[in-house]
Amino acid sequence: MHVDLKREVTHSSAGIFGITALALIVLLALFAPLLAGYDPIAQSVHSFLAPSWSHPLGTNHVGQDIWSQLVYGARTSLMIGVLVALLSTLLGATVGASAALIGGMYDRIMMRIVDALIVIPIIIVLILVAAYLRPSVWTIIVLLSLLGWQGGARIVRAQALSLKEKMHVAAARSFGAGTLYLMYRHIVPDLSPILLVEFIYAMRRAVFMEAGLAFIGISDPNVVSWGVMMREALEYSYLNVWVWWLLPAGIALSLLIISVTFIGHSMEPVMDPRLRGEASA
Repeated sequence: MHVDLKREVTHSSAGIFGITALALIVLLALFAPLLAGYDPIAQSVHSFLAPSWSHPLGTNHVGQDIWSQLVYGARTSLMIGVLVALLSTLLGATVGASAALIGGMYDRIMMRIVDALIVIPIIIVLILVAAYLRPSVWTIIVLLSLLGWQGGARIVRAQALSLKEKMHVAAARSFGAGTLYLMYRHIVPDLSPILLVEFIYAMRRAVFMEAGLAFIGISDPNVVSWGVMMREALEYSYLNVWVWWLLPAGIALSLLIISVTFIGHSMEPVMDPRLRGEASA
């Protein structure tokens, strides 16, 4: 599993495009205060202004600067995507590796929990939670993390079952190493390429889910989001404002998802060496 990830990505045209596009979005998010020019949630009496030098993408129905919302929306998507991917990958790695190392009843119970969570529609759970709790960014991050680690746990468990039979792991166990020591000093480091790929796909899933939830109204109204922008823009689709209001948010969201997808695709040979050479196409 010691695969040169840098080589896999840089030798793939899709990987190069993905990294370049993602880097541009990250820079957009980092320098949002400098690029925006206006408070993204500040309202004014100048509604539905056409694009101009002072408002590059015009203003929306309550006079908010659309360009400012677009650049701050990148922050929201990246923050949720990275945090959800980090938490879900960590949880999946812990459950999968521990199930493989401990085995027995613990393994069977954890795998049945994984099976049960896989068949639960995430969107239904989030809608039910939103009906009783005020949706916030942190609520969405926690829920998406708790409901998105199952696939990673299965992959980690399958790989850990073979790794625990390796000589160095058996030697460490014979010297009295505990489960946690074996998991975090031997199993997880050996699985780092697979965990990185799982992180990438978990990030893509989280970005898509956050935008979808915001689009149907499950979001914090005080947080700028591309999904919220598209939902509000569709309400005024009969006006020409959708051209500079809906399209930029949709293009930005699509570019982020495509860039992460391409990066993940270029890393797939890490999980299946038989794909090596196809990712560069």
